[in-house]
Amino acid sequence: MLTLQLNIFTLKIRDPKKDNKFKNMYKIPLFNLSFDKREKDAISRTLDSKWISTGPECNKFEKLFSEKLNTDFSLTTSSCTASLHMALIALGINDGDEVLVPSLTFSATANVIKYVGAKPIFCDIKSLQDLTIDPKEIENKITNKTKAIIVMHYAGFSSDMDNIVSLAKKNKLFIIEDAAHAPMSEYKGKKLGTIGDVGTFSFFSNKNIAIGEGGMVVTNNKEIYDNLKLLRSHGMTSLSYERFKGHANRYDIQSLGYNYRMDDIRASIGIVQLNKLEKDLSKRSELRKYYIKKLSKQDKIIIPFKTNNSYVSNYIFPIILNNNQLKRDEIRDKLGEKGIQTSVHYPAVHRFSIYENDYVELSKTDFVTDNEITLPMYYSLGFKDIDYITNSLNEIIG
Repeated sequence: MLTLQLNIFTLKIRDPKKDNKFKNMYKIPLFNLSFDKREKDAISRTLDSKWISTGPECNKFEKLFSEKLNTDFSLTTSSCTASLHMALIALGINDGDEVLVPSLTFSATANVIKYVGAKPIFCDIKSLQDLTIDPKEIENKITNKTKAIIVMHYAGFSSDMDNIVSLAKKNKLFIIEDAAHAPMSEYKGKKLGTIGDVGTFSFFSNKNIAIGEGGMVVTNNKEIYDNLKLLRSHGMTSLSYERFKGHANRYDIQSLGYNYRMDDIRASIGIVQLNKLEKDLSKRSELRKYYIKKLSKQDKIIIPFKTNNSYVSNYIFPIILNNNQLKRDEIRDKLGEKGIQTSVHYPAVHRFSIYENDYVELSKTDFVTDNEITLPMYYSLGFKDIDYITNSLNEIIG
């Protein structure tokens, strides 16, 4: 029987009987959930409460998130994409505006700019060692139409926020932090997501905090928070749970909003996951150090952020091939044959068909997107697993 598989660019038909790569599960997956009885118990308690939409668990999750990040306001959302979209609207970005954004990111970081009718201006990364947006690119691409900068903290490592904040203040620009990779990561003692005007987080199923689908938007600005809260739920002045508890008996629609709410089932999982996060990040830090140790003598790869000693989420572990004779996809296939799942973070956004009219040459981004391999990284990954991964990689690339 033939099955359909959707890859990044095309729809291909594969016969699993003839393609061993799709017959068996990976020995070492790219990511593995860190779930146990605590998540199941949290879901059961929420179901028993008879309230499963946006309510007390979302409120608890928001309060805990603000406490962990030391930020004034946190708001649960349906996704990081929703959070980014609402942030642009709350900051008044609209038709004709320009927003500076990295291309080495997930497409949603740029797509939301088009949602509001603005134009994404793609910027290159700093270097092959630092895969975050280059402040020099930002400075060179600011025009009288520029209204905001979206930074993406790649793999949980901070963008150069001192220089970016300085440029933003000088040119009166807003800063939105895409911190989807970076829960609890720090820059000079400050939590990522709390340095700019608005910060956004993802709780997709492969993130450090995994709940399936969901996000968070944070800010220290009360006016922005109030706008975000209206945008999240149809522009309504009160939520169903508030009316149910008797805190309100009617509502007004004050703006054109969306249904970007999180439900209490997911929020209950998020609370458990957030309470596990410190332990998760500690383990990931040790795994990262061991990866670096095992690959330190391999001169055919670059390990981005190799000397960065900040407190970091280590969402992923990327490597970059620096030898033009090595073919990235062939190496990934050979690792797959050995039972090791890998990925690519990311196909450059400016090279997608939808951004044909926004295309610009970005030499460093182009090199990374053609030569990057993401190796497995997750809490339950073992040091023996890393031995197998790195030994296999060294064997393949020589």
